[in-house]
Amino acid sequence: MKKEEIIHKLNELKLDKNEWIVIGGAALVLQDVILETQDIDLSCSKECYDALDWKEKEGYFQTPIKYFDVFEIGCSFYDLTKTTLIFGFRVYNLEASYELKVLEKKKKDKKLIEKLDLILCQKNNYRYEKKLRDQGVSFIAGVDEVGRGPLVGPVVAACVVLPEHFSLEGLTDSKKMTEKKRNELFEKIQQQALGIGVGIISEKVIDEKNIYEATKLAMKEAIEKCKKKCQIDHILIDAMPLSLDIPTTSIIKGDIKSITISAASVIAKVTRDQMLYDLDRKYPMYDFCHNKGYPTKKHLQAILKYGILDEHRRSYGPVKEYLENSR
Repeated sequence: MKKEEIIHKLNELKLDKNEWIVIGGAALVLQDVILETQDIDLSCSKECYDALDWKEKEGYFQTPIKYFDVFEIGCSFYDLTKTTLIFGFRVYNLEASYELKVLEKKKKDKKLIEKLDLILCQKNNYRYEKKLRDQGVSFIAGVDEVGRGPLVGPVVAACVVLPEHFSLEGLTDSKKMTEKKRNELFEKIQQQALGIGVGIISEKVIDEKNIYEATKLAMKEAIEKCKKKCQIDHILIDAMPLSLDIPTTSIIKGDIKSITISAASVIAKVTRDQMLYDLDRKYPMYDFCHNKGYPTKKHLQAILKYGILDEHRRSYGPVKEYLENSR
């Protein structure tokens, strides 16, 4: 059923609208998260449930539910504080719908849960921090890196601890900002952060250990430097899991979902870009001021014409290929 059919079915339902709420897939269809659902899940008060003369069966959580036509209703998730009004119906809001999907733990919902998480974080990128603060965690660090893909230069990671209730308009994944905006936010983060640490791992170590291990080293270095300036109780990390003596949470697309990781992303990006600008002044023919070391056409042509630099990563494809052909 798509949205129009769900609305039609709900209008046909001969129950007082104030007695039930829409949950599950139907709630997500009505909020344009998914296109359709097979049935309409409802939740109601215990009094309303007991008064229904529908057929009864065991539900997903081994609790009784009643069903009629396309409707299934129970009373386990009846909470008016978690609803929003849509087309005149009380509907489980996105946060509550996300929590329900996580609770159900259905394998088929993995991508849907990720989508909901991303939508919610785009509306409020302080969600992960708030959950930790509600648990009594005070000093929350965000960690991100930049420079895993370039052919030249180091990988750079940053660790940032922000004050509670920190807010900075436009702060998100650094790659989604203009350079001017990044630089503006870089200055503001430096002014307001409780602690900042930057880890820089050279191209030599990248060649020796591989980029994955080098990235972990950069992150750990950034964390250690930040710890010297500020207490850290929990660390939010963009995607990569780290084994540390501090509790951590690895978040896919964390640079979008967490304001603290976003701040670290800006610090890392601006720091590394400045290093590439310095390198560009020494070797303008490679166009590092524009490509930041990534394998653009102009960069690859410059390698063929001028050769490789000490700063190039010799284990990376185009550089490695050039070296092999030059023997």
